[in-house]
Amino acid sequence: MTDTSAHAHASAPAAADGSSPSTPDAPWPVAVLSSKLKGYIDRLGTVWAEGEITQWGSSGGNVYGKLKDLSQDVTLSFTIWSSTRAKFSEEFTQGDRVIALLKPNFWPKGGTLTMQVYELRHVGLGDLLERLERLRRQLAEEGLFDAGRKAQLPFLPGCIGLITGKDSDAEKDVLRNAQLRWPEVRFRVRHAAVQGDRAAADVSAAIRELDADPEVEVIIVARGGGDFQNLLTFSDEVLVRTAAACVTPLVSAIGHEADRPLLDEVADLRASTPTDAAKRVVPDVADELARVQQARGRMAMRVTALVMAEIDRIGHIRSRPALADPAWLVDTRAEELTRWVARGAELIDHRMERAGLRIAELTGQLRALSPQRTLERGYAIPVRADGSVLRSAAAARAGESLLLTLADGRVGTTIDAVEPGAPGERDSGRG
Repeated sequence: MTDTSAHAHASAPAAADGSSPSTPDAPWPVAVLSSKLKGYIDRLGTVWAEGEITQWGSSGGNVYGKLKDLSQDVTLSFTIWSSTRAKFSEEFTQGDRVIALLKPNFWPKGGTLTMQVYELRHVGLGDLLERLERLRRQLAEEGLFDAGRKAQLPFLPGCIGLITGKDSDAEKDVLRNAQLRWPEVRFRVRHAAVQGDRAAADVSAAIRELDADPEVEVIIVARGGGDFQNLLTFSDEVLVRTAAACVTPLVSAIGHEADRPLLDEVADLRASTPTDAAKRVVPDVADELARVQQARGRMAMRVTALVMAEIDRIGHIRSRPALADPAWLVDTRAEELTRWVARGAELIDHRMERAGLRIAELTGQLRALSPQRTLERGYAIPVRADGSVLRSAAAARAGESLLLTLADGRVGTTIDAVEPGAPGERDSGRG
C-alpha cells in the first residue's frame, strides 16, 4: 500500500500539466481538461449559421439568447457583448429568422459552451420568399392544392374544432359570431402557440387530435393576422402536410390578405378573417328561418293556386249539359236507340224476305236435279245382286236377276234377252 501511494504521488506531477496521456493512475485535473477544451474550441474560428431566435434577453447591455434550427429540434445558446450590439443597425427580437457570424466560446470556470455573436442579420425577405415559392411549387406538383381533393363543409356542424392562441381576439371573434348565428353550436377549443419556435408543432398536434375526434365535423385554424415573418409558421412544411392529410374539413382563418400562407392553399376553405370563418362555417339561424318561411309561403301559394284551378275546372265540368241535366243524356240516347231498333227490325225483315226467296229458288233447282224427279218421269235404276248399277246393255247377261228402283218402290225382274243397239236408237226408243 505504501508503494502504491508513493507511485501515485510520483506520477501526479507528470500529469498535472496535461503533457502525458490521462490514465486511471494519472488522471488530468479538471482545470487541465477545461484548458485543453478551450484551446481546441478557440482554434475552430468563426462560422455563419442560420436559425430562429427563440430567446432574447438583455442584461447589463449584453444579450443572452438561443438560436434554434429551422427544421430540427436543435438549439444553441449565444451571447452578444454590449460592444458588438452597439454596432447593430437593426433591431432583433424573439421569433426573428436570422443569420449570425458565430464563434464557439468555452468558459472553463463554468464548463459551459456558448456562441459569441460578432455579426447578426435578418434573413433577407427575398431569400424567404424564394424558399417559400420553392416549397409552394413542390406541394403544388404533389397535388396538395388541387380543388378536387378539397372536402365539402357540412351545412350545420354539430361540433366545431377551433385551434387558436389562448385568450386571443381570434378565439373570441369565432366563438361570439358563431354563437350569435346559431346558439346551439358546440366547440372543441385547442389552444396552441401561433408564433415562435413551438407554433408549427403545437398547431400540427392540435389538428391531429381534433381530426381523430369523431364528434368534430369541421376544424378552424384561426389567428388574427400578423406580419409576414410571424405568419411563416403557417407555411411550415410539416404543418402544411399535416393539414393536407386531415380527413375532417379544415378552414384556414389566418386573417391576412396580402401574404397568404401555404396553409390557406391546402385548407378545404380559406376565410379572410376569424369572423369570416365563423360566418362561413355556421349558418345564420335567422336567415335560415327566413328561407324556411319563404319556402313555406311559396309552397302554400302553389298549393292554393292548384286547388283553385281544380275548383274552377270542376265548376266548368258541372255546368255542362250532360251533368246539369243527366236525364237529357238518357232521353237523347233513348230516341236514338228507338230509331236504331226500328231500323234494325226493318233490315232484318228485308234480309229474311230475300233469304226466303233464295231458299225457294235453290229448292227448285235442287228438286229439278234430284234423282227422285227423274224416277217420277218413268225412269228406273237397275241394281245387280252385288249392289252395283247396271249402266250398259252390253254389260247385261241373259237370265241375270235385277232389282229395279222406281219412283215409289222397288221390283225384282230377270233379263230374258239382251238387245244392244246404237245410242241414237236407244234414245229414239226411249222417246
